[in-house]
Amino acid sequence: MFKKILIANRGEIALRVQRACREMGIKAVMVYSEADRDAKYVRLADEAVCIGPAPSGQSYLSMPAIISAAEVTDAEAIHPGYGFLSENADFAERVERSGFTFIGPTPESIRIMGDKVSAKQAMIRAGVPCVPGSEGALPDDPAVIKKTAKAVGYPVIIKAAGGGGGRGMRVVHTEAALLHAVQTTKAEAAAAFGNPEVYMEKFLQNPRHIEIQVLADTHRNAVYLGERDCSMQRRHQKVIEEAPAPGIPRRLIEKIGDRCAAACKKIGYRGAGTFEFLYENGEFYFIEMNTRVQVEHPVTEWISGVDIVRTQIAVAAGEKLPFTQRQIQLKGHAIECRVNAEDPYKFTPSPGRITTWHMPGGPGVRVDSHAYTNYFVPPNYDSMIGKIIVHGDTREQALARMRTALSECVVEGIKTNIPLHRELMVDASFVAGGTNIHYLEEWLSQRER
Repeated sequence: MFKKILIANRGEIALRVQRACREMGIKAVMVYSEADRDAKYVRLADEAVCIGPAPSGQSYLSMPAIISAAEVTDAEAIHPGYGFLSENADFAERVERSGFTFIGPTPESIRIMGDKVSAKQAMIRAGVPCVPGSEGALPDDPAVIKKTAKAVGYPVIIKAAGGGGGRGMRVVHTEAALLHAVQTTKAEAAAAFGNPEVYMEKFLQNPRHIEIQVLADTHRNAVYLGERDCSMQRRHQKVIEEAPAPGIPRRLIEKIGDRCAAACKKIGYRGAGTFEFLYENGEFYFIEMNTRVQVEHPVTEWISGVDIVRTQIAVAAGEKLPFTQRQIQLKGHAIECRVNAEDPYKFTPSPGRITTWHMPGGPGVRVDSHAYTNYFVPPNYDSMIGKIIVHGDTREQALARMRTALSECVVEGIKTNIPLHRELMVDASFVAGGTNIHYLEEWLSQRER
């Protein structure tokens, strides 16, 4: 096992990984930007290294700065968290080449799964169902593009091969709008991701967003830890997540979960990963794989009893998974609300100093956050400042616990989206379960009228 790990991230995930290291008796080295000098996890660290000014391009995205920090502190491994460099194959390669262990998949796996076209092709070969669409990147020939769209059937969606986070997508309803949409998306993809390739898929009208969490080791063992429903989204950004997904038959989850675990073995995957699917009319359609720990991993940890971050570290150190698929028993229901420093309905960021920070407690309540009273939320990064996660024996109990937890929250000095969560927890459609990915945006637009 490692003696010292460098955590190349910030915010709540940096604290989460630090806690896992503490439990395992591993020293944690924190890197931080000048804006995060007073962060809780920096003060709690065994060692901390400032890697640059506030802009992430000069700190958390600076590969030389992070690797230098690992060298000067004699760290053995680097945990990338999520976001920033966590799914950057070049970074993973550089980490390994510099003599450190990258706590994540191999650079090859990240490359294959990071490109949406090669990921889809790999999944088709592994027997994982995909959304009907082009077999690969769209060619330049307008006639072929039109023919492909006709075969798939309108509406279609044009997606950037190197895209993510809801960027580089365009829905097309008619042939007249097709070629312009393809060219515009290509130009956007080249500018945003440095890769102009785009592909086409059938645009599903009212799907749900369902994820399968997997863990794999270097000894050809792979398991899945059930599913998560992440359909409550705004602009492709998740707001609420839960596990298991309400109303989906277990036999369908088991069938798709087995295929995901088999796909991990087939591509030689290691570590934690998430297969993301659109689910409509009883069918799963693969859209992408995230080759890192997810923001919403706590809901899966709670229903499965598996510590995903500890397992990531153990697998990176060469250990075998300590359980088989048969040993994984899912219990109860968990819900997570992301707490963002933003206006709850306009969604404008609200950085600044937190003058009061009181988070809930009690049975079945977990709060993952790096915030505290007098903490200054910097304007330089993502607005998420924490997560409230609850667990109950049933979904009804989990909902009741979340309502209670949210009622106990007191945050002053900045705005947060907690009032939005309070409203959603009593919304009839959400309470019934099974809302689709468009529901929250439609709900918000109705609310504005």
